Amino acid sequence: MRSVNIGIIGLGTVGGGVVRLIQRHHDDYVEHYGIDLQIKRACSRNDAEAKNLGIADIFTTNWQDVTSDPTIDIVIELIGGEHPATEIFEDSFAHGKHVVSANKALLGRHVEHLAKLANSHGVQIKCEAAAAGGIPVVSALEHDLVGNEILTIAGIMNGTTNYILSRMANEGLGFDEVLADAQRLGYAEADPTADVDGFDAASKIAILASIGFRTRVNTDDVFMQGIRNVSATDIEMARQFGYAIKLLAIARNTESGVDVRVHPTMIPATHQLASVSGAMNAVFIVGDAVGETMFYGAGAGSFPTASAVVGDVMSLADHIAHGKEIIPESEPFGHNLAIRDIADLETRYYIRLTVADKLGVLAETTKVLANDNISISDINQTKSEDNEACTLIYMTHAAKESDIEKARADLEALDSVKAVSSVIRIENIEAWNEGAFDN
Repeated sequence: MRSVNIGIIGLGTVGGGVVRLIQRHHDDYVEHYGIDLQIKRACSRNDAEAKNLGIADIFTTNWQDVTSDPTIDIVIELIGGEHPATEIFEDSFAHGKHVVSANKALLGRHVEHLAKLANSHGVQIKCEAAAAGGIPVVSALEHDLVGNEILTIAGIMNGTTNYILSRMANEGLGFDEVLADAQRLGYAEADPTADVDGFDAASKIAILASIGFRTRVNTDDVFMQGIRNVSATDIEMARQFGYAIKLLAIARNTESGVDVRVHPTMIPATHQLASVSGAMNAVFIVGDAVGETMFYGAGAGSFPTASAVVGDVMSLADHIAHGKEIIPESEPFGHNLAIRDIADLETRYYIRLTVADKLGVLAETTKVLANDNISISDINQTKSEDNEACTLIYMTHAAKESDIEKARADLEALDSVKAVSSVIRIENIEAWNEGAFDN
């Protein structure tokens, strides 16, 4: 057994958790796994956190001191973003070092380039923490579920948005009010764009879909729609119809290509994902043999994410410590499957209109929907606080996204329609199991 030396770049929330976890369990790793993990270098923009962690003697502000150190075996990149993270990956590979990262934004867009580079240098990339934090879903897709054809990967992959929607549902509050409170409490960033507009979840589902379906899916392939327009009214109406609204990341392996999207979604209140509340995450995976599985846990936070990072480190360290060969990073998946256009999606929809309170509006709007090939299953009309307006709720039968978008434009053109206030997809969860064996 030899010591395994690691260098860590980024000592923020997750980086600090990684250092503390290794410090706390160092002797356990030696006793139970025969792995002596040593933190040889630590890099950040200032030394305050390094002092708090008791590692000021190995601190540097220059990341190249870490990537070029000949004694380091594994580099942990935890700064996020594309630059200098890309250069950290590239320089680490050039010096023969494996990289462990939680950088979903980088890997969701550029893993093809980075995987090819890692392969050429005979090293590996590990990224369990890049998708769903502490939930071991990457490992499950790469190892435990490889006997299956993965049919569907869907879930709640952003804790901030789930926290906001949960509070809106439980307390009847509006989006802006809950967001402001979430920012005050630290559940949401000062700039919440990546979370509430769906980019964070899109990066994660791109990574998981690529692994699960063995095809390249980039973040830019993912249709994204955030939760800013979800109102307390929508949540209450969903409840009355037997649904919950969640920001879901959904990837389906269909005969016509990969259907991959992130958007507010109505799912039956009885479904397992509907009961996931607060800042928790859950990933629902359907394999043709195993059927339905669900992975639940903390998708962010210092120690949950650090748990995933250290798990990746340990999987590499086991080979290094005991002189076992590490297979280089696999050649990245090509673009083997087409990406389905969101316009081709067929599902049910919830449509909320704010309309003039006068005779004939119901007939007029229903006619527009019929002309655009949209069949109605339920209608609900409520009085608005504005005496001159009322709210019309339509629940449709299965319709095509392209027809819904045409109907939206046609409805907005009517003088009697003040606003198409909300259009929310109702997920066909039965379709998630299409292709599964009859167990």
